[in-house]
Amino acid sequence: MTKWVYLFREGNAEMRDLLGGKGAGLAEMVRAGLPVPPGFTITTQACNAYFANNKRFPEGMWDQTLEALREVERETGKRFGDPANPLLVSVRSGAKFSMPGMMDTVLNLGLNDRTVEGLARLTNNERFAYDAYRRFVSMFGRIVKGIDGEKFEEILNSYKEKTEGKQDTDLTADMLKQIVADFKALYQRELGEPFPEDPYEQLRAAIAAVFDSWMGKRAVDYRNFHKIPHDLCTAVNIVTMVFGNMGYDSGTGVAFTRDPSTGEKVLYGEYLPNAQGEDVVAGIRTPKRIAQLAQEMPEVYKQFEEIAQRLERHYREMQDLEFTVERGKLWMLQTRRGQRTAAAAVKIAVDMVHEGLITKEEAVQRVEPAQVYQLLLPRFDERDKQRAADEGALLGRGLNASPGAASGMAVFDADTAQALGREGKAVILVRPETSPDDVHGMLEARGILTQHGGATSHAAVVARGLGKPCVAGAEAIRVGVKQFTANGVVVREGDLISIDGTTGEIFRGPIKTVVPEFKKEVQLQELLSWADEFRR
Repeated sequence: MTKWVYLFREGNAEMRDLLGGKGAGLAEMVRAGLPVPPGFTITTQACNAYFANNKRFPEGMWDQTLEALREVERETGKRFGDPANPLLVSVRSGAKFSMPGMMDTVLNLGLNDRTVEGLARLTNNERFAYDAYRRFVSMFGRIVKGIDGEKFEEILNSYKEKTEGKQDTDLTADMLKQIVADFKALYQRELGEPFPEDPYEQLRAAIAAVFDSWMGKRAVDYRNFHKIPHDLCTAVNIVTMVFGNMGYDSGTGVAFTRDPSTGEKVLYGEYLPNAQGEDVVAGIRTPKRIAQLAQEMPEVYKQFEEIAQRLERHYREMQDLEFTVERGKLWMLQTRRGQRTAAAAVKIAVDMVHEGLITKEEAVQRVEPAQVYQLLLPRFDERDKQRAADEGALLGRGLNASPGAASGMAVFDADTAQALGREGKAVILVRPETSPDDVHGMLEARGILTQHGGATSHAAVVARGLGKPCVAGAEAIRVGVKQFTANGVVVREGDLISIDGTTGEIFRGPIKTVVPEFKKEVQLQELLSWADEFRR
């Protein structure tokens, strides 16, 4: 019988082909004794067999999944579907190569009308339990069943408008109960069937949805652009839920062991208190800088900083980390190679040689020819930027999420960006926040501008991987239908704008560019000199 399922403790970092990057990373962190929630990985082989078998689970896979789930129950002391002490899990994708946001994740799986009450009693926190439940119903409906996510957002926003702060954290327990009821009514209307109460039915459907997301449009577009083979498939990681939305002693975040924009050796990232991981990467709320965690939860920050340094030394590579803090306890949810800009790639490679982490040969191999080319692309002329600012063309500033300079027509949806980009026109994709479904427009746009979100949001991570400028979290702008307003100015679709991803500035109209001076690129020169040594 083929082994389709591996507990985290059975894997290691060398098993990326079989367990995917996320599964291998979780397994390696468990082997290193780091705080990882119990769980297991369904292999990429199982995914390939699923597609070969006309989208049916291969023989033995479901039984092995149930066996692994029983082992997680033993480790946690909780039981799946038990109203008295329910085990809840996340179902997460994870291919061999990092594809941030391109496949699907379902959180809080195992909740139903009985287990939500048990969760509320266990935690003595009814608001938290129903917040988790409303998230699960909307994610399951959107990701597993294909219901338009905007329909859930409309309901949620209608309740947020009734609160003083108009944030999801301002919703009361009674409001959240009503949102759950409204979400389930929407589910029934859209699908003609009730929301599934059976946790095992939920789990089967979520695993299949994650497998299916490997062949989703955004994942295929991303693989085509990055020349990732289509036959690698994704693993599925089933992870015990830990909760960042249990109050202000809890939170969730994403961090890099070095600055992914500049390469500077500093812990770089963001977190949101009283939130779940989807809130950070989706860019729905603009998060806090990771350094603020040192003030708010100093012991947690110190532990996280130590783990980050340890993982970077272990992998000898800049790491992208996901974490959750549940009632003051730190949990690690992911470690993987961090996406970075061309400038950061050069600096990190050269610095790691000087730090004794890697060899000169490895440094040269880690920087791609396309990244060297990106470093020599034109940048905005500082004098012309100053002229534009003096003339009132500076519309505002956001977070400098991915460096570079771009001018183009403002467009407000991914389909238009793709169509115009393919015609050879320069466009800037402007969104309230980007979702993974926008990736086809991001691939064709010259740059990306978002009203919400941070430097670890989906838009920023993908932009850095593509080498495109991105200004995120520009809360000074208000994105509407086919236009945005900023500083008293209305910018409509087709109007020319310029964004500077290095400074976070947004301008009306075009800005002149200048060619960078090669003699100032000291670390690039050093790297290229090493390449010359090996060529000789």
